[in-house]
Amino acid sequence: MNSVPYAAQVKLIIFDVDGVLTGGHIIFGQDGEALKAFHCQDGMGISLAHKAGLKTAIITGRNSEIVRRRSTELNIGDIHQGAADKVTALQQLIKKHALTLEQIAYVGDDINDLPVMVQIGFPCAVANAVAEVKAVARYISGRPGGDGAVREIIEHILKAQGKWDGIIAEYLNKDRFSLEQ
Repeated sequence: MNSVPYAAQVKLIIFDVDGVLTGGHIIFGQDGEALKAFHCQDGMGISLAHKAGLKTAIITGRNSEIVRRRSTELNIGDIHQGAADKVTALQQLIKKHALTLEQIAYVGDDINDLPVMVQIGFPCAVANAVAEVKAVARYISGRPGGDGAVREIIEHILKAQGKWDGIIAEYLNKDRFSLEQ
């Protein structure tokens, strides 16, 4: 299936957290707080999405101060934690940003992501997603969740929109400019 026409329409990318932005492992610290590891390339991908004018959001079933902190670091505009019903959070995002379902990408890995994924225009799965999620995805990353999958998906979207080369050129021009001074 050619996913480019769907990726080209995206204006908002929504991420699940556990299994997408992280590897899905939950480690409890000595004080009982759940610890999570995030991949730096995913963070860079999110920054590149913002640079290209795309909005980002998180919808996750768990509550975590670590997720709030990472979201703040990455300027993720909308964070919906403790979302037992992810569709309600999706509807709030559609209303807030005046978007259509076709303008939304969602990156998921497990069956609790399906109710959102079957409604939106560009559902994406990480490489290690369950079979049911992969079955509805228009794009499946080659990399697993928490290991650069988000970066890969964002790069695919930006290339589909014709924005990737311009972003790379900007970085190259910045480096040249600073070296010449």
